[in-house]
Amino acid sequence: MNPELTLKDDEWAIVRLRMLYRQYGYTYYKMSEFEEYDLYVRNKNFLNTDNILTFTGADGKLMALKPDVTLSIIKNTKDGQGALQKVYYSENVYRPSPTSRDYREIMQVGLECIGELDLWAMAEVVLLAARSLETISGQYLLDLSHLGFVAGLLDQAQVKAEERTELMALIGKKNVPALKQACERLGMEADMARDLCRLATMYAPPAQALEPLREMVRNRKMAWALSELESVCTLVGDVGSHLRLDFSVVNDMNYYNSLIFRGYLPGLPSGILAGGRYDNLLKKMGKSSGAIGFGVYLDLLERVEPKGDSYDADVLLLYGPDTSPAQVARAAGEHRRAGFSVRTERQIPPGLKFRWIKEVG
Repeated sequence: MNPELTLKDDEWAIVRLRMLYRQYGYTYYKMSEFEEYDLYVRNKNFLNTDNILTFTGADGKLMALKPDVTLSIIKNTKDGQGALQKVYYSENVYRPSPTSRDYREIMQVGLECIGELDLWAMAEVVLLAARSLETISGQYLLDLSHLGFVAGLLDQAQVKAEERTELMALIGKKNVPALKQACERLGMEADMARDLCRLATMYAPPAQALEPLREMVRNRKMAWALSELESVCTLVGDVGSHLRLDFSVVNDMNYYNSLIFRGYLPGLPSGILAGGRYDNLLKKMGKSSGAIGFGVYLDLLERVEPKGDSYDADVLLLYGPDTSPAQVARAAGEHRRAGFSVRTERQIPPGLKFRWIKEVG
């Protein structure tokens, strides 16, 4: 596949991603454009926003255009089904723009795996995250972290719940000087503060990062997290060369509890893919299952600068007033079967660019 062509075409990316998820046995999940506003109010920390588009429904209930897909899927998931529930989606979500007061309609494609998760189920989702990025561009990185490892270290240091938010935010920013100061203020032992700072700056392939992590293990939670992380890195196979361990990838521990990850493509300043395991969200919504999933934010592809010349179509076929429609159809069909995009016109349209201009007949 040509990465340049794919990056310019988010519709083609949607088709490819949906095909990928079907190949792995995921079924399509279709949902309503809106939900009751109360669902998002109760979980606003999960969304990281208070700005939600609302309207009053016919029955007087306050409704919202959905800013997120995961919450809707979990809300409508039946608990204790036995077999894993594996679903994928392609939906528009509505979120405030980071650069203006307006809202953006964002096409989000992704999947959720819900139920009694084992190592392979988790590894398969990480593998599909990598394959999703690969479908869009062969040049990608998937950064992987584990909140259990960080939580285990904070447990050992006896850091209180209300103080963890500050430390996690500093780790996410890789702000080591401020992190050191915070650890000193909290009275954290020097060796634990040192390891927390090492986690904040760690960025390496699994083969290089796992050994330093083994040296940091202090309790059962950290050992479990490291074992899970190492197993997943092994199970994903050949995409492992695109993995990086990065503990600055952080999420709210009130919702996420295990693996979290973020995917990047060349030319984009922020991650185009984000996901993780969020059992705590299900518990908060009164469900006992586990869940892991991710979303791909295809609106970001618009920010990628196309390389080289950008064409509106490969071939412009010009035909005259005496050319029969059958001749036009035959010539256009031949080029399309050869893999080219074709536009047919009686004259050259102004402002458009074509790789080749040909006449029919």
